[in-house]
Amino acid sequence: MIDYSKYLNREIQVVKPSGIRKFFDIANEMEDVISLSVGEPDFHTPWHIREAGIESLEKGRTRYTPNRGFLQLRQEIANFLARHYDVAYQPDQEILVTVGGSEAIDLCVRSLINPGDEVLIPEPSFVCYVPITQMAEGLPVTIETKPEHGFRLTAEEVEEKITEKTKLLILPYPNNPTGAVMRREDLEAIAQVVEKHDLLVLSDEIYAALTYGRENHVSFSSLPGMKERTILVNGFSKAHSMTGWRLGYAAGPKEIIGPMTKLHQFAIMSAPTTSQYAAIEALKNGDEDIAYMREQYDMRRRLIVDGLNKMGLKCFEPEGAFYVFPSVKSTGLTSQEFCEKLLYGKHVAVVPGDAFGACGEGFVRISYSYSVGHITEALERIQAFLEEL
Repeated sequence: MIDYSKYLNREIQVVKPSGIRKFFDIANEMEDVISLSVGEPDFHTPWHIREAGIESLEKGRTRYTPNRGFLQLRQEIANFLARHYDVAYQPDQEILVTVGGSEAIDLCVRSLINPGDEVLIPEPSFVCYVPITQMAEGLPVTIETKPEHGFRLTAEEVEEKITEKTKLLILPYPNNPTGAVMRREDLEAIAQVVEKHDLLVLSDEIYAALTYGRENHVSFSSLPGMKERTILVNGFSKAHSMTGWRLGYAAGPKEIIGPMTKLHQFAIMSAPTTSQYAAIEALKNGDEDIAYMREQYDMRRRLIVDGLNKMGLKCFEPEGAFYVFPSVKSTGLTSQEFCEKLLYGKHVAVVPGDAFGACGEGFVRISYSYSVGHITEALERIQAFLEEL
């Protein structure tokens, strides 16, 4: 037998598999399962966006695009960011089109981090930040956010973790899995710390369009002095219901977007051509689609939060994205035990909170990017599960 471990990259070997996919994969092999485990919109990509993609195929527009993406798409991205978030980027040098927001995150970290550099990562948060940092030979330094603070990151918590090795702060808001958002005053306080310690910021704003309530999303790069320190990551999967099209982008200083483009050039070449044509249409004529989907998610959000609280699973009210993060500590079960027993006992799939960092223990993530019928049936099954405990 060949010992393949001696051939494999050390950093890859220590990275753990995604805790999200585990329960999704099990659920896929079972019958009559209601899966609320994956953060994927249940809406089809709006028809006018699909038509733009179809037309590009019919006209034979299937060649490579420029490495950075079509200039027209980058111009529309710049228009979208200026229109919605009051921040201005130059399409020719400050925007890069990527294969999903995930590639943009990876390119950013690999372009900035040298071995031993520290990256501050608030948790609970999406599963990719720590592994990507590890694979770049950086040192992930996690910051526990707390339910009593609405799972927001505070300037004091950031300050406590900074050392002479700290280079990058990741801001994943609106947050997956908690649904927490950062308001302007929260971000302004953190901006002072960032400037004081000469840090850079990766602001993952993939859920920016899905912010609820009277206050709109505030982009970190729109704050005074922060655009030159921020790499903004966004994409089309969540707001435009285009998960399978695999398209995202990064916007930031040309001095950082340039090296990111170099990595992208050699590893990927360019993002999918058909997806880029569809994305142009999404940005030009998709604002009403976003407003409609956000309204539907808001209604589902209130339904699921009320339902969970009534059955005794204390649930922080999320203000962004499409997840709730209820506590299951009252059941006496760990997060893993709760999810396994619920899946095998009542055929409802949710994700254990510790998949998003150790501080997520005692919580579970439930996605409400599913139909009202699915959510209602899932709540009834969870209620029955709790009654039998």
